[in-house]
Amino acid sequence: MSEIADIDGCLVIDKPAGWTSHDVVARVRRLLGTRRVGHAGTLDPDATGVLVIGIGRATRLLRFVTLLRKTYIGEVALGVATSTLDASGEVTARADMRGVAPEEVRMAALSLTGRLSQVPPMVSAVKIGGRRLHELAREGVEVERPARPVEVFRFEVFDTGTPLLYQLLVECSSGTYVRVLASDLGARLGGLAHLRALRRVAIGSFRDTEALALDDVCASKVLPCLELVRDMPSANIAGEDLDAVMHGRSVGRAPLALAGDGPFALVGPDGELVAIAETRGADKLRPAVVLAAAR
Repeated sequence: MSEIADIDGCLVIDKPAGWTSHDVVARVRRLLGTRRVGHAGTLDPDATGVLVIGIGRATRLLRFVTLLRKTYIGEVALGVATSTLDASGEVTARADMRGVAPEEVRMAALSLTGRLSQVPPMVSAVKIGGRRLHELAREGVEVERPARPVEVFRFEVFDTGTPLLYQLLVECSSGTYVRVLASDLGARLGGLAHLRALRRVAIGSFRDTEALALDDVCASKVLPCLELVRDMPSANIAGEDLDAVMHGRSVGRAPLALAGDGPFALVGPDGELVAIAETRGADKLRPAVVLAAAR
């Protein structure tokens, strides 16, 4: 593959169903003719929606996007459990939940908000002992998985008019499995449930309404690196501070008027992203990622 020089930036892709996140990255590499492509936040193959892509130097910024809140819409089906906790798996058990009222479902969803501990599903990309869980699952191996802390800021369900089928809306922290929430919802109701459909409508301020279809990807649609960190507090930097940051040295935070713990986007006089800085002590900022070349 011949490289197209100096493509640095990001894309917001509307991932189609049936594609893995890695498939999308591979397709973008081919379409743009560049190898340095990555994504922020894996989506299951059957899920659709927002997948933020970094290209070139912007791949170094993806870890900050991964930490942003995620928003999902989907469907949860009561009364049936599957091997994958979603509609792609085999049915493993059934329960009669016809007597469960919509208000009970809404209250159960509310009880699954706040800080929670989740056990990752076997069919996931989490690594245990150097192996991804989905690889072990395909071999018929099930292993103990330590619970992980997550936070669910919003979990609402809406009656669809179809018995035992509810729409869901979830806003959650990075690392939250909506499949697990759906399964846990069934358990809270004294029965079973699985996720029937899922769409990620937002990562931070990146929304599906701005997302590109994969077939529309081209170099002219690549957004600048600064767009990738648009949810961060930012400040303009120039002069001696600019020189210090470009050489990886800390600078005083007071002249930049940045409050909070960061991270912060530092923007040069030309309007381009220079670096991402993090707090160092009470009055200093240190560059965590430097994008601009030192002069």
